[in-house]
Amino acid sequence: MTVWEADVLPGYHQHTLELGADPDGEGDLVATLVRRGPAGRARHAVLGVHGYTDYFFNTESADRFAARGFTYYALDLHKCGRSWRSGQTPHFTTDLARYDRELERALAVIAAETDGAQVCVSGHSAGGLIVTLWLDRLRQRDLTAALGVGGLVLNSPFFDLHGPSILRAAPTSAALRTLARLRKLRVVRKPTEGGYGTTLHRDFSGEFDYNLQWKPLGGFPVTVGWLNAVRRGHARLHRGLDVGVPNLILRSDHSVAESRDDAEAMQRGDAVLDVRQIARWAGCVGNHTTVAPITDAKHDVFLSLPEPRAAAYAELDRWLDRYLGTFSPDSSEHTRQG
Repeated sequence: MTVWEADVLPGYHQHTLELGADPDGEGDLVATLVRRGPAGRARHAVLGVHGYTDYFFNTESADRFAARGFTYYALDLHKCGRSWRSGQTPHFTTDLARYDRELERALAVIAAETDGAQVCVSGHSAGGLIVTLWLDRLRQRDLTAALGVGGLVLNSPFFDLHGPSILRAAPTSAALRTLARLRKLRVVRKPTEGGYGTTLHRDFSGEFDYNLQWKPLGGFPVTVGWLNAVRRGHARLHRGLDVGVPNLILRSDHSVAESRDDAEAMQRGDAVLDVRQIARWAGCVGNHTTVAPITDAKHDVFLSLPEPRAAAYAELDRWLDRYLGTFSPDSSEHTRQG
């Protein structure tokens, strides 16, 4: 029997998944599955996965899915948000495949509680890369349908490094692999003063309330070991994957520089990733891919200003109607295929 406790969010509950010893030597690992409202039979469910320097807090997004009849679940991955434990490096891993176990255990809980609901997996930023790689591995094991996965929504997925092309060159990648073996916890990017983060949190110029220790304005340090794991994931993606289910890729229509000197620009563009790279690699996810650029959206399209946020939800509604068999009275059949 799954044991649920009250969550930090009113009306939500959490269940701790014990994962055992950390292969990277930082104690015992846990992941935290969060559920909106009570359990019950449902035709559809969502499993949301956050990005780097992130955790689940967007109750508005959960409410939108719930209004369409979805049971909403989110997973704080090990060492992230609710799942961080003292002595651990936040978000640190040296292998993105290590998240597979907690993701599959979350699916098992959802299947048992909903009596076999079809699950739409949703991933943001680094979480989008993680779940894309995971679903490709599920397909290779012929487990996609058996585990109830019916669709994938990617919110500004982290499909390549942002910055000059030299960062993505083969010699740089080789040097990164070597350094990761020797100094995996070496920091390659320190926290900033908090450009993008200031556009999100309500104590600054944003609309949303969240724990600034779990999601600091300037981000967590980026380590060599984590970056190497991400680059290996990128290399696998760029060779071409097949997630085995229809997928929707939401992104901003343009990128902007992360600068506290131009807060207005950061409110209306992706200040974290280069959206041209998301567009470039969208074809590597698999068949039945729908690409939806959202005018003036932020990096997390569901944390954008009200107008682009509404546009992102409208695209999501249309896609859910078409591919997952749900229905929204004000949705249409229009989608943009990519």
